[in-house]
Amino acid sequence: MKIGFIGTGVMGTGVIENLLKAGFEVEVFNRTKAHAKKVLDSGAQWVGTPKALAMQNDLVITMVGYPDDVKAQYYGENGLFAGASEGKIFMDMTTSTPTLAETLAEDGVKHGVAVLDAPVSGGDVGAREGTLTVMVGGDEQAFNTLAPVFEAIAGRVNLFGNAGLGQHAKMANQIMIAGTMLGMSETLVYAKRVGLNLSDILTTLNGGSAQNWSLENYGPRILSGDFKPGFYAKHLLKDLRIALDEAEKLKLALPMTALAETLYEKLVDEKQLGDEGSQALIKLWWSKA
Repeated sequence: MKIGFIGTGVMGTGVIENLLKAGFEVEVFNRTKAHAKKVLDSGAQWVGTPKALAMQNDLVITMVGYPDDVKAQYYGENGLFAGASEGKIFMDMTTSTPTLAETLAEDGVKHGVAVLDAPVSGGDVGAREGTLTVMVGGDEQAFNTLAPVFEAIAGRVNLFGNAGLGQHAKMANQIMIAGTMLGMSETLVYAKRVGLNLSDILTTLNGGSAQNWSLENYGPRILSGDFKPGFYAKHLLKDLRIALDEAEKLKLALPMTALAETLYEKLVDEKQLGDEGSQALIKLWWSKA
């Protein structure tokens, strides 16, 4: 199976390198070729347009930033659908909107292409180590065809049903992440104020019922002053806005998620720290974090 891949950011780079390690031929496209240097050095091949990727590969994966970025890759004279043909599979691993996922799947049918929505959880660590959790919506036969691909990049994969349900599952994931990021930040703020040893606090809490992924993975980064993005703060804000928009359609009140959106808006829009990792939320309390 030949694989095309669009998006060589923090997450995409890890996924591509694991595909290469597993023996897949991978061709890549990115808006800026220089940003693809790492995967090109690892053995991926450059292709000039999404259309060409679609024509030359059995599977094309997109993993970009925002829903509008997804649309830009699929539509237009050089988009994926312009190069689509019967039997191809497209898979969008961007965290995007369920509505767009449904639209892509419907338009894919018109071109004889199965389009899966397959957002992931696990951050840069999961992408690098090939242990991502993948939440999939779409055609079951296409999903089963991609078993070797998932084996190379993921620790857990689940098909939730029709197109869009993968994105809904990711929204549920992000709602939980919002809670743990707020909890971790307030935990460290409180512990620091009362003079507790923060390293000891991390070790102790991760050994008990307060243990969670954010605390275990981002807590040490905060203590070492590492705010490089494993997951961009601006992207978490985007996800929270999608989740709240979907909740509004369902007439659901999500007060904790709404609070998280307010705090990340302050971090991203007011403090201009959207290009830092989501753990930079602590900077709302620690001015010299």
